[in-house]
Amino acid sequence: MDADNSSADALSTIWKHSYKGGEWRSCVNKSSGGLPESNGYIYVEANGGLNQQRILVICNAVAVAGFLNATLLIPNFHFHSIWRDPSKFGDIYDEDYFISTLENDVRVVDKIPLYLMEWFDHNMTNVYNFRVKAWSSIHYYEEVVLRRLLEEKVIRISPFANRLSFDAPPAVQQLRCLANYEALRFSNPILTLGEALVSRMKERSVNHGGKYVSVHLRFEEDMVAFSCCVCDGGEQEEKNMIAARERGWKGKFTKPGRTICPGAIRLNGKCPLTPLEVPWTTRVRLLPHRFKIKQPNLMHELLIGSRCET
Repeated sequence: MDADNSSADALSTIWKHSYKGGEWRSCVNKSSGGLPESNGYIYVEANGGLNQQRILVICNAVAVAGFLNATLLIPNFHFHSIWRDPSKFGDIYDEDYFISTLENDVRVVDKIPLYLMEWFDHNMTNVYNFRVKAWSSIHYYEEVVLRRLLEEKVIRISPFANRLSFDAPPAVQQLRCLANYEALRFSNPILTLGEALVSRMKERSVNHGGKYVSVHLRFEEDMVAFSCCVCDGGEQEEKNMIAARERGWKGKFTKPGRTICPGAIRLNGKCPLTPLEVPWTTRVRLLPHRFKIKQPNLMHELLIGSRCET
């Protein structure tokens, strides 16, 4: 890929690249006026990894809160059983920037007023928790969730990942875009680390015009188990993956009628590349023999490390 000079450059040039149907255009449409009185507070809990938390939790939570004219409490991140990462929202993203960018479209706060929390004995677990089905329509929130929100003034939705359908009106999609492309900016320690990594990769690929290949191998136990693929680890691997699926998804893969066909999954290209397959793929694509390839998962590991240390 061509490396831009900075993350700001990357964002400013992303819409300049054309595709076969025409030119890309931003779907962001920021408001300039004030907001009506809030209908109440929504608190969501983010499960999953970084991508799921960003796209399927934070952006969706902003869209739901905006659509219901509710105030969004900064999402809480689960202490994941795999990553065991204690990072909070502000460790990963610039929290003040997030709140100020959305201020004309969605109210976002870092805490609920004390007088409201007194109703719940200052314990968020006492707040009514909606168990929303995956991929629910925005109309479900309007017809069911809003009524309870108006009654309770504070509601909780946990877990929240995948709880909003992609099929939503333009106004909802625009709120998603606003959150993702405008409001979510990494915290300064992560931005600084990212700039250093990109600069280093550009310097080390000087013989190739400053171009480099970045590989996110994504070959962790939970990912491989969820894919239901077989990766040449034999009988022991199969037992380990069955155990991992049961730990993480408790019966999802053992329901009556559920058939797992690893061979068919691999033929359909849905299996993650193994560490051995990655260099094969690069050679097949005829990359130069001395082409620099970033260590798989290095970026992710460094980001996780920086978040724990800061």
